[in-house]
Amino acid sequence: MSAALYLCLLSWYLHNSAAEAELAPPWDVTMSTMNTHYILSWDWDQSAAGSHNVTFTTQYVAKYKLKSKKKSLNWSTSCEETSERSCDLTACNLHYLGIYMLRVRANVNGRHSTWVQKEFCPDKDAAVGAPTKVNLVPAGSDLDVFISDPLTSTNSSMKEHLPKLYYHILYWERSVDRQTSTTQQVSSSANVVTLPNLKPWTWYCVSVQTRYDFYNKSSSFTSPHCVQTEGATPWWQIFVYFLGSLVICFLVMLLSLYGSFWCCKTFKTTLYPPNQLPTHFKEYLCDSPASDVPRLLTPESESELLCDNVTVCPEPAVLEIHNPPPEDFPIPSGLEPESSGRHSRQGSSSSSGDSGVYSTGGSSNLRQSNITKSFADAQDCWKGIFDSELVKMQEMAPDVKSQPLITDESTVDISV
Repeated sequence: MSAALYLCLLSWYLHNSAAEAELAPPWDVTMSTMNTHYILSWDWDQSAAGSHNVTFTTQYVAKYKLKSKKKSLNWSTSCEETSERSCDLTACNLHYLGIYMLRVRANVNGRHSTWVQKEFCPDKDAAVGAPTKVNLVPAGSDLDVFISDPLTSTNSSMKEHLPKLYYHILYWERSVDRQTSTTQQVSSSANVVTLPNLKPWTWYCVSVQTRYDFYNKSSSFTSPHCVQTEGATPWWQIFVYFLGSLVICFLVMLLSLYGSFWCCKTFKTTLYPPNQLPTHFKEYLCDSPASDVPRLLTPESESELLCDNVTVCPEPAVLEIHNPPPEDFPIPSGLEPESSGRHSRQGSSSSSGDSGVYSTGGSSNLRQSNITKSFADAQDCWKGIFDSELVKMQEMAPDVKSQPLITDESTVDISV
């Protein structure tokens, strides 16, 4: 019974081994490296899987563990059941000076191919990168080259792993045809290198390469960086710079003065306008004509300025009558001359001739009635004004006794 079971197990093992042998393993396994970036890549024949999807598994182990007498060996899996044809080992933190054994196999529908192994030593196999950055700074007629070290995957300098790393610098004078220019070279492990014996005021181009001689490693050259050297400044250039600075200073001062003048003029026009009040307005609004301080109104001045009623009366008419005969033109009774200061203007009727103005008796009576009416209206108007003023004076000074208002009759000039 045990023999039969043994034969069954043996046949099952042989069947699975044959099935695994039928699945083609990956081929052309290579490492793509740069500083501490490691990528394992391979190729595989897709026709061997048919319509099934194929996946790959990648593992690694330190090489010294393969010589261990222990039967069980623990491989570390980096990529498991991935459909990609590559596996990034950068995150595995492989020691730069260590030696590792890498292996990869194909998986199709539960079947596995055989493992394909590859030995890898970063110190020996990993490529070194070019400088991260190159800057050129003129130092008179010389040229300073500032070089930044290549960086690892953790952004640290590669000189931590390769202490004997150095740089090979090529520099040449820039021209239209580079074949005619002479290329010079210098090597240095320093990060700042000065290129001596250069021509002043000349364009030079620089390209830098990283090298490590122990395993004969070298990077590609950086793209050329060009810069112009400097030298002693000629006297005419100094004069031009000095003259230009003077012109700029003059323009700045001129603009400043103009701006200050414009601002002052604007403020003055705004705060002190040129249009002033007339003098006869200032007499009533200000303390004095020459002062700008407004006059403050008091209760007494307000009572004097404010009026209750304003009455407009016509100016009494002044009539002149020419050439009426004394006997034909009777003097109205209201216009007879009196001794109380009235004035009349009379001319000699006998010595004056005919002036060409004639009037009949009816028109003379009508004219006399109109003149009498006009004088009566004017007298009533002026009397009303004098009465209102008298009342106001009595209100302001009640103790003062009122006096009779003496009005002067209108004066009529009569020329004969």
